[in-house]
Amino acid sequence: MSKKQKVPVPRINEETKPFWDATADRKFMLKLCGDCDQHHFYPRSKCPHCHSLNTTWVQASGKGKIYTHSTLRRAKVPFTLAYVTLDEGVSVLTNIVDCDPDTLSIDQRVEVVFRDNGEGSAMPYFKPAQT
Repeated sequence: MSKKQKVPVPRINEETKPFWDATADRKFMLKLCGDCDQHHFYPRSKCPHCHSLNTTWVQASGKGKIYTHSTLRRAKVPFTLAYVTLDEGVSVLTNIVDCDPDTLSIDQRVEVVFRDNGEGSAMPYFKPAQT
């Protein structure tokens, strides 16, 4: 029998609400700057690259590769934290799920998967991509 880790619901504010609303529809959204044409994450209205306020929400591919990872085995429920670099170029801190942590490797392809959080939306995680 596997244990599940209870994940707290994130605090949602005006800037992050569209991101969390999209997770209910199983969509991973990023902000895209209309002036410098660069994606950014975490969600915020001001582009961190050129400081423009001309940003819009776009759906990400949900695919990327592991930049680095660490498995915490001494936790009540072991879990793997990782930075994933999305195909759009941004890196996100996430959990890697649905795999044996010992099989993970740097540059391994991963894809987003959503799990209901019990609050009307879903939490995005990443799992090894199907080849």
